[in-house]
Amino acid sequence: MGEEIRHVILIGMPGAGKSTVGKFLARALAMKFIDTDTLIEERLGRSLQDIVNREGHLALREIEEETLLSFDPTRYVVATGGSAVYSRSAMEHLKAGGVTVFLDVDLETLESRIDDFGERGIARRPGQSFAELFDERYPLYTQYADITIHNAGLTPEAACDKIIAELKRRGKVIPDQVTFEVG
Repeated sequence: MGEEIRHVILIGMPGAGKSTVGKFLARALAMKFIDTDTLIEERLGRSLQDIVNREGHLALREIEEETLLSFDPTRYVVATGGSAVYSRSAMEHLKAGGVTVFLDVDLETLESRIDDFGERGIARRPGQSFAELFDERYPLYTQYADITIHNAGLTPEAACDKIIAELKRRGKVIPDQVTFEVG
């Protein structure tokens, strides 16, 4: 038998496919799915962009940290906001008993996927370019990743299959899970 995991945390840049892949992965692993950006918006009744516009990017990061620390990720596939990795305490909380998967996508592909960079509610310094944000966050993603999946050019199903194959290769076991087949 292998080591049991209670949840899977997806990290990566905006546009990396965390929410899309996460929904497939949750179904395959018989877990619930949650997008923490949506959790924040529902909790506050405001959009992420509104928070950034009115209070700034650091306020959004503080709200994100509070939200993540108050959330129990057990039996979830969690698609985090791209800035979750700025909070060591939030990442340690999420990683406890789970596996963190970095959906790694190159900058060029991300830029082709993100057409609303300025209106997407991204926690970034005023005037910070997407490339600068990528360079700033990339080391944090690699620091917290247990598994890295290169997700450029993959379908959500193929990314899901790769994650599951890597979980199996590492001897990870999902509680009450009979099969790891995507379907």
